[in-house]
Amino acid sequence: MSKISITIEQILDLLTNNLLQITEHTADLTSVQLHTPSGQGEWSINDILAHLRSCADMWGNAIETILTQDQPIIKAVNPRTWIKQTNYHEQPFRTSLRAFTKQRTDLLAILGSLPHKNWSRSATVTGAGKPLKLTVFSYAERLATHERSHVKQLKRIVNG
Repeated sequence: MSKISITIEQILDLLTNNLLQITEHTADLTSVQLHTPSGQGEWSINDILAHLRSCADMWGNAIETILTQDQPIIKAVNPRTWIKQTNYHEQPFRTSLRAFTKQRTDLLAILGSLPHKNWSRSATVTGAGKPLKLTVFSYAERLATHERSHVKQLKRIVNG
C-alpha cells in the first residue's frame, strides 16, 4: 500500500487549523468539562491538550535543532516520557492553551517563511532502535497528522 503524500502547504494548513479547531470547540466549555474525562480510562480535553503540547515540544524542538545545526544527531524522546517532566496535566486548560498557541504561532512563523529546500534538512535520530534520518518535513508532517487525530478525539468528547 502506498503512502498518501501531503504537501508543505497542507502541513501548514493542518498546523493552523488544528489549533483553530481546538480553540473553537473548547471556547464555551467550563473548567469542569475541560478537566473531566468522558469515561473510565479516557482522557479529558485537558489531557489531550497536555499530550499535544508534549508532542509539540519534542517534535518542534527537533525541527528547530535541524534548522539551526548542520546534520545534528538528536536523541529521540517519546512525548509520553517527556510529559512526565512537565506540569501540563495540572495546568488550567486556558493557561495551557495560551502556551500552546504561542508555541504554534512561533513554529508557523518559522515554517511559513522557510524556503522549500530547507524542509529537506535532516538529522540523525537515535534512541529508538536503528538510527533514522528525519527531516523538517517529516517532523512537521508527523506533528500535523498526529494532532489531527487528537482534534477528532476532542470533537467527539465535546459533541458527546
